[in-house]
Amino acid sequence: MSTEPRPLPPPAPAPARGTGSSSGPGPARGSGSTSGPGPARGSGPGPATNPSAEPDGLARTRRALHAVAEHVLAAARYRATGRIGLAVTPGGFATPAFGPAGRTVAVAGTDLVVRDGDAETARSPLTTLREAAHLAGVEPGGPAAVYRLATPCHPDEPLDIDPDAARLLADWFALGAAALRRWSVEIAADAPSPPTLWPEHFDLAIRAGQINYGLSPGDEAFAAPYAYVGPPLPPPSLPTGFWNASFGAARTWTDVGSVDAVVDLFRQARRHAST
Repeated sequence: MSTEPRPLPPPAPAPARGTGSSSGPGPARGSGSTSGPGPARGSGPGPATNPSAEPDGLARTRRALHAVAEHVLAAARYRATGRIGLAVTPGGFATPAFGPAGRTVAVAGTDLVVRDGDAETARSPLTTLREAAHLAGVEPGGPAAVYRLATPCHPDEPLDIDPDAARLLADWFALGAAALRRWSVEIAADAPSPPTLWPEHFDLAIRAGQINYGLSPGDEAFAAPYAYVGPPLPPPSLPTGFWNASFGAARTWTDVGSVDAVVDLFRQARRHAST
């Protein structure tokens, strides 16, 4: 039986495509480690409990989890190692192991989980940035010395995380990790970087042969999760409109809801970028 994620259910309604942001999803940035927890495998998400509430719930949950990634997880890793990159793990995302105890700080569903080596030492529901950071053993606040922070740090503001939306976003990242892993093998000659979840844009990405390949849980330009490719700018013009965003090409999960579809997007983009 395949362990790859099943196709994702589309949100309702699907957002418009093709505008992109002024800068687009950035390439992998920072000094993240090439090691750490491997990408998650899984069977993919099932239908949402309340599909009609998905767009709003996804956006609120994405913003809350992005803040946790910046102000708790990246903060903990940066203060220990000077690095910021995160990794996709089962049910969410985590820091690679750091420090003499091999500590990891992870988001699993709607919980923050701290492990020292293989031993789980703390677990608590995500309520506020302050409580999460306290559990992780740091003060809340992202690595502002590395990049301009993308989310505000309001330590005592409740984190608005919907469990179904968190599960859908975790499954999207799991699908992305599987697609990037397969694509990295296919383009090994391009020397792809390891898949990294970057806290700045909260996207999972690799860079290979001067092209950025990644998956985003959504942002201000695209409300729904999407896969993207960023070739050297400006993207080559095509009459088919393949390059539909200022940074390159983007397709929402209504278009690329499986590992095969994401890899096919990457394959087409690489071919078009070389012509």
